[in-house]
Amino acid sequence: MGWNYGDILDAVGNVVAADKPCVIQGERIVTWGDFNRRTNNLARRFLNRGLQASDKVAFYLRNEPAYVETLAACFKARLTHVNVNYRYVADELFYILDNSDASLVVYGREFADEVCALRERLPNVKVWVEVGEGAPAVDFAVPYEDLAEIGDGEPLDIPRSGDDMLFLYTGGTTGMPKGVMWGFNELWQAGGSGATPATNMVPPKSVAEHAANVKRSGGGGPMIPCCPLMHGTGLLTAIGSLLQGGTVLLLESPSFDAEEAWRAVAKHKATGLAIVGDAFAKPLLRALDEEQGRFDISSVLVIISSGVMWSPEVKKGLLRHNPKMVLTDSFGASEAVGFGRSDTTGDGKTEVAKFTIGENCKVFTEDHREVKPGSGEVGFIARSGPIPRGYYKDPDKTARTFPVINGVRYSMPGDYCTVEADGTLTLLGRGSVCINTAGEKVYPEEVEEVLKSHPAVRDALVVGVPDEKWGQAVTGVVELEPNQPFDEQEVRSHVRGKLAGYKTPKRIIVAEIAMRASNGKADYKGVTQFAQERLSR
Repeated sequence: MGWNYGDILDAVGNVVAADKPCVIQGERIVTWGDFNRRTNNLARRFLNRGLQASDKVAFYLRNEPAYVETLAACFKARLTHVNVNYRYVADELFYILDNSDASLVVYGREFADEVCALRERLPNVKVWVEVGEGAPAVDFAVPYEDLAEIGDGEPLDIPRSGDDMLFLYTGGTTGMPKGVMWGFNELWQAGGSGATPATNMVPPKSVAEHAANVKRSGGGGPMIPCCPLMHGTGLLTAIGSLLQGGTVLLLESPSFDAEEAWRAVAKHKATGLAIVGDAFAKPLLRALDEEQGRFDISSVLVIISSGVMWSPEVKKGLLRHNPKMVLTDSFGASEAVGFGRSDTTGDGKTEVAKFTIGENCKVFTEDHREVKPGSGEVGFIARSGPIPRGYYKDPDKTARTFPVINGVRYSMPGDYCTVEADGTLTLLGRGSVCINTAGEKVYPEEVEEVLKSHPAVRDALVVGVPDEKWGQAVTGVVELEPNQPFDEQEVRSHVRGKLAGYKTPKRIIVAEIAMRASNGKADYKGVTQFAQERLSR
């Protein structure tokens, strides 16, 4: 049969109350009734303009309702989503749009100048769609609202396949971005196959059964993707909400505003937030601590973090404000989800970087020998089962990241870890940023967590800087808490008291650049360049 997101959205759209909010941003509310009508119109108009099944649609947008609507329209029209980082400059934008073979580009009006500069270089783009009020800023673009509003809003009634795909372009830490090809069947299974607490975690056997489950539960509650939809965490959070008949609650600020997030929680009784580690969690906690009781967050049941580690101290602080929440670390990547997870509740505790290993997961050495639990040997986490098809137009990288070991195909993005005797994982970091100092391997995230435990340090990244003596010198780059004195030697001593000497940064410098992207992911390349320049002065 195959699980297709277009089929699921058609079925869910028929059972969710038409006046229930589907997408909210600020004062704008798109109900499920309007969402069904507008996305059906968009899907039909895309096909009427010459696009065919599997053609690629590039999303050059910030978080806004048009992103969510266009995403659903692509599912319904069997078109392939391509995420575009709106912070990219000309050549990077060209690379994504060219490499993905984009046939249609949906862009925000603020990016009209960039689109004009690119158009002549991209003759294979058939349609440019501009999101914004009034006439487009460029004469060759089609106004988004015309496509969404003109039409009868009826479903397309076309056959679809579980092999239809979604692309998730990921830059990683090295090389040019690559498009991870997720089939709907695999992504649905990797995300839990529609099982929810309301169904006692029993997956439905058909689209009709899933729709019946959604109808019985009334659909999911409001969920806030605090990070950009152009990245995996935000995107998959929004998709999960839609498929469960829930509400995607988008923030308005172009950069994350913790107070805005808590105001939205209180106003709309949001039940969950999706974040990316301490870059989001610390501001959320600070906003709550600064004025006790200002925000009603009693509706929040879960906060999910994915992509980077989340400090236990920050989790503990958040739980002081709402002890009934479950705080979840999800260990995954664009190339696979479900490597492991760690849940923290008001009556329990967890250690940083400790995860319960996921189903179908194993740890292998570089030569594909399975690591024995409890051995202390370092290896790469790998997952079999529902995983992506590979990287678009890159068979060599696909073969390296998705190897076949003992007849089983795995996804192995390159995350170092150890596996304990009880099966728990200790995450050490991405292999591409591992530091080799005098023959010893240092995993940045281990050192970063110790640096962040110092009261003067708000955030930290650890990189290797070329050094004649050490090969690579372990170097910490830190963002300080306001009004906190910084003593480099004192902070080094703090780390030395918790880790081996070779792991202690040779130098710790204060950041003069942004260390993370808007999704909370570390910019190791930029920080390494900054550290080298700063230390050479």
